[in-house]
Amino acid sequence: MTIKEIKNKKEWEDFLFLCKEKTFCHSWNWGEFNNSMGDKIWRFGVFNHELIAVFLVIKIKARRGSFLFIPHGPIFLNNINREAIKNILDYLKELGKKEKAIFLRISPLFLKNQDNDKIFKDLGFIDAPMHMHPEITWELDLNLNEEELLKNMRKTTRYLIRQAEKDKDIEIIKSIDKKDLEEFKKIYEKTAKRHSFVPFSENYLEKELEVFSKDNEILIFSGKYKEETISSAMIIFHSNRGFYHQGASLSSKIPVSYLLQWEAIKEAKRRGCEKYNFWGIVPDTEENKNHPWKGLSLFKKGFGGYEKDYIKTKDYLLNLRYWLIYVFEKLRKKKRNL
Repeated sequence: MTIKEIKNKKEWEDFLFLCKEKTFCHSWNWGEFNNSMGDKIWRFGVFNHELIAVFLVIKIKARRGSFLFIPHGPIFLNNINREAIKNILDYLKELGKKEKAIFLRISPLFLKNQDNDKIFKDLGFIDAPMHMHPEITWELDLNLNEEELLKNMRKTTRYLIRQAEKDKDIEIIKSIDKKDLEEFKKIYEKTAKRHSFVPFSENYLEKELEVFSKDNEILIFSGKYKEETISSAMIIFHSNRGFYHQGASLSSKIPVSYLLQWEAIKEAKRRGCEKYNFWGIVPDTEENKNHPWKGLSLFKKGFGGYEKDYIKTKDYLLNLRYWLIYVFEKLRKKKRNL
């Protein structure tokens, strides 16, 4: 079993297309995006006679110290290979030393169960104090016709979509125009305050649009009521999946957001996508009754689908300074009520 850097985009993307568990966070363009943001990246393949897994590594520079991060990976073609994960860890430990990283962080797309968790525990990983990408997502199977999809929605969601379709003052526009990104950013900042999350920077959003639009893998959906934008979303399409990655809306009783989401789902179907991923949610539990994302999670679930739970983000310590970062991230998470 060997690990080699992959520098051929087609080889990388062709492999991902065959994999069942994946998100755009392992796409070639996600690597390009992070590189454009000034982060150092590597794309590696695990070979056992043939390619069996890939993993994107991003060097994250932070004030408290740098670390190496695998976003929603590694990605395996078939079953999870324990030996491969050990080899990946050994490889990353050496790379981490060269790059003066304080720790390694892995956000695996491995379903939440004791066996998958034990793989990392046995190798010396601990649960990270925070997650980088969603560990619980909401996914919709698109291998149904539109009427079946509507039938499987919550009754209220279906009704509001129908009402919005009849309203001539509501319009959904799809584009990659920067003026629509400007509209998105205005609403996005207000949404961040309302839902208590830290918004991505203006540069981050611009680079995301710029990189993914080169391969026609992103669209801005603008929901307008009487020509005023009151809802907007950035949807990424990659490897037969659609992803509701960035969303924003103004407080309104007009059901523009429902129609916008339905149009995004239909666009994903038109592009041949098999799944539509609503991105992160919080479980409907007593513990989360005051969570700032509870309302948004209920909105997403209304479109039908199912919950996907992955094991927690894992950290591997390379330097004792890690514990200062651990405490800081724990306190920040508590402060944000996440």
